[in-house]
Amino acid sequence: MIVIGVILLDHLVKYAVASQMVPGESIPVISEIFHITYVQNRGAAFSMMQGQWVFLILLPCAAILTALIILFWKRKNWNICMNLAIAFICGGGLGNLIDRITQGYVVDLFDFRVFPVFNIADIFICVGCGLLLLDVFVSERKKRHDG
Repeated sequence: MIVIGVILLDHLVKYAVASQMVPGESIPVISEIFHITYVQNRGAAFSMMQGQWVFLILLPCAAILTALIILFWKRKNWNICMNLAIAFICGGGLGNLIDRITQGYVVDLFDFRVFPVFNIADIFICVGCGLLLLDVFVSERKKRHDG
């Protein structure tokens, strides 16, 4: 359910921007600090590897499919932090992957002017990675303390 919720939230926000703005258009929310900027990102993170659509679709498909299988199989053995981490990463990854497959690009919109423009899916991927790292560090610390 979390994966589906992330995808729906991501696509709702992307649709709102893409249906009301033209690519390259920017609306200041906090002048010179935060803007909503409609970008059609045809590459990976930070627009790297533009035009490498086979790599940008096949690799994420394999990674997300593997993660979803592991999530389904192991979810009862994991704590909530690990389950959330994997669900957030999968939901964000699928949100961006759906864009790449259906449109040939990912819609990005959050523009802080000092960082590349990003979207809701990217936020969930990053938060998921942070939760994953936190869980690994806490688990390792607990193992050292208990062992």
